[in-house]
Amino acid sequence: MKGKKLLATLAISAVLFSGCGLKSGETIIKVNDQKISQGQFDKVFDKQINNSMFAKMGIDVKNDKNSFLYLMIKGRVIDELVVRALIDQEIAKRKIEVTNADVEQAVKEVIDKVGSKEQLDEILKQNGVAADDFKKDLKEEVKMKKLAQSLGAGAVSDAEAKNFYDKNLDKFKNPEKVRASHILISARPDEIKEILMSEEANKNLSPEQIQAKVNQKMSEQKAKAEKLLAQVKQNPTQFAKIAKENSEDTTTAVKGGDLGFFAAQEMVPEFSKAAFSMKPNTISQNLVKSQYGYHIIMVVDRMAASQDSFEKSKAEIKAYLENQKQLEAIDKLVESVKKNAKIEYVNPEYNPENIKKSVQDEMKKEADKDAAKTKDAKKVAEPVKK
Repeated sequence: MKGKKLLATLAISAVLFSGCGLKSGETIIKVNDQKISQGQFDKVFDKQINNSMFAKMGIDVKNDKNSFLYLMIKGRVIDELVVRALIDQEIAKRKIEVTNADVEQAVKEVIDKVGSKEQLDEILKQNGVAADDFKKDLKEEVKMKKLAQSLGAGAVSDAEAKNFYDKNLDKFKNPEKVRASHILISARPDEIKEILMSEEANKNLSPEQIQAKVNQKMSEQKAKAEKLLAQVKQNPTQFAKIAKENSEDTTTAVKGGDLGFFAAQEMVPEFSKAAFSMKPNTISQNLVKSQYGYHIIMVVDRMAASQDSFEKSKAEIKAYLENQKQLEAIDKLVESVKKNAKIEYVNPEYNPENIKKSVQDEMKKEADKDAAKTKDAKKVAEPVKK
């Protein structure tokens, strides 16, 4: 239950609501009388690949339109667009509407969850979501909730919530936590080496000379950290000021190095081991070395492990179970209307059966390649007969 994503109360909405409403472009699919254009497909497809792990890995999925990855995402997007069209038609048929007041109420509920409007703005900023787009998504989300309610997905009783709580006690356990601040002096050999090698002055240096410079920089950073450690030990009350002026963790430096409360598994092992061995209002006796560099830690507070009570968790559980009921109701509706829908794949390239065949062909090609490699390897390994 912890850590659920704020921006997708209904999981289905996050993937279905983007890219719809374009009126221009070639029609590739018809769902009953509703047209899906090439432009709609392209927009949703691009959004999916841009937000995927492949984009983060630098893989250009669109580079090969016959690749397994491209075809897999293509099939998923087509299914989402068809489902979206069917849902839109059901919403229209049932005359479900969402007013501005409904949207503002939904925004208020989100603000209440996160604590303040400023906190919501920060979350949206961190996720790269514009305020207008967030409101559009919320409007669609409210529509989906109204649709689910019209299907009989009602409220969750206290008994249902208690039953879920009793069966999932581990989900409501809070591990021991520490609140600490830190000063980081960055010392990452690979990063230092990369910077040195990119500088014109070091262009003609040998690998050994580059490494010597890396070692020298690492020593300088350690000396800098040791000097700061001595300063904060001499005057612990100045820790926040020294962190603001010197910490190379820019995110926490502005807050005087404050990391807030965290569980052991939330930090790198070296940092956690040191922080959880300290008492409140103490500073680490020595520098703590991690993959990020040298840390000076000040533990401010500790929080014992605990179990959230049912009463404390009830509202959260009910919201979760209501969401599950709504998703199930919509899934059943989509399954039902899809059987009776007239779906025409105007462009054969977007017919799921053709995509499925293309995927199977690609998998066979890959299997044949692997078999050929294995065969060649065996030939090389065979002894020469006399």
